[in-house]
Amino acid sequence: MTTALLTDHYELTMVQAAMKAGTAQRRSLFDLFTRRLPEGRRYGVVAGLGRAIEAIDNFRFGDEEIAFLLTNDIIHDELAEYLANYRFTGDIWGYPEGEVYFPGSPVLSVEGTFAEACILETVLLSIYNHDSAIAAAASRMTAMDGGRSCVEMGARRTQERSAVAAARAAYVAGFTSTSNLEAGRTYGIPTIGTAAHSFTLLHDTEEDAFRAQIAALGENTTLLVDTYDVEAAIRLGVELTDGRLGAIRLASGDLAIMARQARDLLDDLGATSTKIMVTSDLDEWQIALLQGSPVDGYGVGTSLVTGSGHPTCGFVYKLVARAESEEPDAPWVPVGKKSKGKNTLGGRKFAMRRLGADGRAETEVIGLGTPPANDGNDRELLVPIYRGGELVYTATLDDARRRHQESLAELPLSARRISKGDPALETLILDAEGDETTNPYQAAPIVTNI
Repeated sequence: MTTALLTDHYELTMVQAAMKAGTAQRRSLFDLFTRRLPEGRRYGVVAGLGRAIEAIDNFRFGDEEIAFLLTNDIIHDELAEYLANYRFTGDIWGYPEGEVYFPGSPVLSVEGTFAEACILETVLLSIYNHDSAIAAAASRMTAMDGGRSCVEMGARRTQERSAVAAARAAYVAGFTSTSNLEAGRTYGIPTIGTAAHSFTLLHDTEEDAFRAQIAALGENTTLLVDTYDVEAAIRLGVELTDGRLGAIRLASGDLAIMARQARDLLDDLGATSTKIMVTSDLDEWQIALLQGSPVDGYGVGTSLVTGSGHPTCGFVYKLVARAESEEPDAPWVPVGKKSKGKNTLGGRKFAMRRLGADGRAETEVIGLGTPPANDGNDRELLVPIYRGGELVYTATLDDARRRHQESLAELPLSARRISKGDPALETLILDAEGDETTNPYQAAPIVTNI
């Protein structure tokens, strides 16, 4: 399915006006970045690159799309002809999926003609702002899970297509599985699920419901035990499986107390291998509080798919350099907004993470121009994604999961605190001569990004 109209009207009006001005074919460089992290967050997580690649590859204007744009007087014939043949032919590079980022990090850089790079703005921002927000929330949750499994269960709490993207983003940040079957089919994420309260209520007795579930799914299934009386349900489940019940699920009440009582009862009944899974509007704070409880897994929904209070990352997509003219060898000119609170650092950038002797990250280094020779304590962050319109990025979803765990382990231990705090790493800005310069993203005021 084409992604070409997943965009804003003004992307096309800008290109049309640039065509009339003779500037649409100027080489241009856009950066996707954030001026600040959501309030109190210590790091962000890059997610959505795989989906962005799909969107770029499917960014095609067919006859129906062109007809809609012409009929509604959004574009004129010259632009219609250009769009009918649109293919991205430029270069893209950025942070690999799963990497952590900080204010000012050039998460994605897109170079091409103004026309071909400009019209990708909205679709790239919508993907990165959504997926990275989910991944950041998921990362905070998995940092608190004490090595237990976290299951994404938020499909019924968000729009149906965003639910699939949310499951993918959560998987990048360490969730082990999802309840969403489309996410399983599309991305190969393991899926799990057993039964809701309605299944128990459908039957004349809880025993009838449990017998039916065990007959269909086997003794290793997970029984939901809090429809009526939790203790009676646990005893029943253990009896029906001769102590071989796979797991129970608790979805209400004081989960810490109930998990402790359930574990004691299971052990007394000889069901020492039966696991306990908990659900019920969990977030990272509740997961942290349950670290000392005998819980084996968490099912997380609403808080996860809404970014746990921060459903967007504040990413923007800004022109940071352009050619002086349309000539192929025209020199580049750094450009950037200078408006109060929304300054943009103009110019082509490099990005490195400076490491201490212990291997821990100390500083996010963002520089202009050519990066200095690596003296052994800097990890380069940018990787090529497209060259000349051809995809060169080959990392898989599992690679993104590994990248996240490795980059998170590299951060100071304070980064994993869920209490509000400053970014875990300071962002150091270097000018073209390699000297430290003013950081336009340091303590940036909270403003609406436009």
